[in-house]
Amino acid sequence: MDSHSGPYLNHKALCSPLGAARLCQLALGCAVIAMVTHTAGYSGSHGVFCMAAWCFCFAMSVLVFFLDATRLYSYLPVSWDNLTVTCAAFATLMYVTASVVYPLFFVQSECPYAGCDVRNFRIAVTVCSILGTLAYGAEVALCRARPGQIVTGYMATVSGLLKVVQGFVACIIFGALANRSQYSQYAGTIYCVVVYAFCFALTALVIIMTVCKRTKAVCCMTFDRFVVVCTLLEVLLYLSASVVWPVFCFDTKYGSPWRPSSCPQGKCPWDSKVVVAVFSFVNFGLYLADLIYSQRIRFVSSHRPSNSRA
Repeated sequence: MDSHSGPYLNHKALCSPLGAARLCQLALGCAVIAMVTHTAGYSGSHGVFCMAAWCFCFAMSVLVFFLDATRLYSYLPVSWDNLTVTCAAFATLMYVTASVVYPLFFVQSECPYAGCDVRNFRIAVTVCSILGTLAYGAEVALCRARPGQIVTGYMATVSGLLKVVQGFVACIIFGALANRSQYSQYAGTIYCVVVYAFCFALTALVIIMTVCKRTKAVCCMTFDRFVVVCTLLEVLLYLSASVVWPVFCFDTKYGSPWRPSSCPQGKCPWDSKVVVAVFSFVNFGLYLADLIYSQRIRFVSSHRPSNSRA
């Protein structure tokens, strides 16, 4: 017999603002996937990315909703609140990217050869994707910690949400590095790649430890101090990479400050180098903001119901 004394189904999974946001995510995700497979269509690497993002987020939302409605999450060895807000924040970023990439490459003002139905369906896909972004953003907003409030997990704080954004930006950097960036030409650019990989690993480690409820003492220091030390190290490393990468890519001694005229569109190493440089500065700013906000986070003992205080 199950020792759970209450109802097996969680009525708050439906009758609550959070439940309504998740139902909207499911409905809009299903609509997007149905319209793309029915008429809108997709092709090339950009289309595959958008479809993969929508399918992944939809599958993740189905799993989260099912586990929450049936209370089966209580049998998982994870911090459910930390896990769900992390998934929602990641899905928001995925939907934002897909909502920009899909209309940029597939929506045209004129009707394509297949007729206006295809264009109209693609516009509808874009609208539903934007609404899906708002639905996932609403879940993040509902779970986000407020100043002075005892929260259910570190990932609901500003510092925790910034960790998700930092990891997502790092994935964009890795994608640009893999797209003919020629990073192996100089020792300076190789150093930058090592910095990006090391910082991403540290960020992922903090997220995994939080979700898996491993927030006790780490290396003879409290977890909040460990997070601050890691963040400070990441700020210093990203600062160095943000300076070194442009020097070895755009200085006339090593590269070109201007885009070569003979460089093919979509296959130009110079474009990838610009993307890496821009998002290096973006991630440096995110880590700096994380360092500032992490000073305000204090963890409560893991034996208590709450894991952190904002």
